[in-house]
Amino acid sequence: MSTIRGVLFDAGGVLTQPVGGRWNPRFDFEGIVSSHHPDVDQDLFASAIAAGQRFLDATLITANRTAYHREMLAMLDIPHPSDRLLHELEAPAAGPVIELYPDVRPVLDRLRAAGIRMSVVSDTWAGLEAMFAGLDIAHYFDGFAISEILGCRKPDPRMYAEGSRLVGLPPHECLFVDDDPELVAAAVALGYHGLTLDRTAEPPTPPGVITTLDAVAL
Repeated sequence: MSTIRGVLFDAGGVLTQPVGGRWNPRFDFEGIVSSHHPDVDQDLFASAIAAGQRFLDATLITANRTAYHREMLAMLDIPHPSDRLLHELEAPAAGPVIELYPDVRPVLDRLRAAGIRMSVVSDTWAGLEAMFAGLDIAHYFDGFAISEILGCRKPDPRMYAEGSRLVGLPPHECLFVDDDPELVAAAVALGYHGLTLDRTAEPPTPPGVITTLDAVAL
């Protein structure tokens, strides 16, 4: 990979993990809903969250957050949620909702010291850059390609193209790192180098699969 001058990182599962163990909904979803509707059936939360995930999976672009929350609330027998409840669900959480994997900051330091340009390419809602600023890592990146802002999701070529545009390099000089092998394969088909990060895999792993960011050796 001696020709690589830039790295495009996915966010969740690569650089960050969710506080509380899940990405969606927010870790305090049950508490917020229960504070507004104390009589809500707690046994319905699992099926409501599953319905919300199906809603997210069915969208070709990043889903509208209000529509996503309404989908889950309807499953909780709350068909007409108050504006106050919806606002609270969409407001920033008190305290961090994501945290860095331990290997992230040392790798970002090493890549920056080597003159490697970096960007983030993530299927997520706007606000990720602010979260990364809160984690004190936003300054490592030349920019953020965010699906909600671009109106498309990986593997749409526009996501990758924006990531490489941000670092000012052509695809063949960029490495794309993601925890989804299908999204890595799509990047490779577009001319990028690619690595799949599987933090749960046991070595030895197949070519193109790594288990830690430390394995990004440029």
